[in-house]
This record gives sequence, structure tokens and C-alpha cells, in this order.
Amino acid sequence: APLPDLGDQAEESEAREGRGETLLEITSPMVGTFYRALSPDSDPFTKVGRQISPGDVLCIIEAMKLMNELEAETAGVIQEICIGDGEPVEYGQVLFRVQPS
Repeated sequence: APLPDLGDQAEESEAREGRGETLLEITSPMVGTFYRALSPDSDPFTKVGRQISPGDVLCIIEAMKLMNELEAETAGVIQEICIGDGEPVEYGQVLFRVQPS
């Protein structure tokens, strides 16, 4: 059966969830600059080992001066943050790896 259309960012990642215990990859929905926090003085939105739930903000991707919040589409635990703060990202690039829960 086809997966339901969940709308936004992690459609590709959601498709991988059916494979059992493998890590879910959360990919960038756009080209831009990856930021882990709202500002250099703020705490990061998430970190390795943190439990996340659907709707939790994971990072911000700045594209053409617009700050786009990337929200979790699934529950799980962050296992890896694959890119450094302030680095450029490409469309489809893996940003986070999550152990689904």
C-alpha cells in the first residue's frame, strides 16, 4: 500500500521507516544554510541523544534571507547530526539520523 502523503520535509525519510530498525534520515528540503539554534547565543534546537516528537523544531535552514524551521515528522532519538552549524546544505542532503521510537 502506498504511504500517505504527509506533506512536507521528511517524505523521503518516512518511506525508509518501514525497513525495521534502521536509522531514519532527515534530509534538507531546500538549498540554504544550516543553523542548529536561533542565534549564536541560543541553545541548539536538538542534540545527539535527545528524544524528538512530530512537530519539534530540529534546525533552521536559511534560504534567501528567510529562516525556515525544519520540524520532525516522526518520533525517535537523534543519533547523529550530519552537518556543522552555519554550513551550506544541498536539497536532499542528510541532516540528521534518528532511531525511530
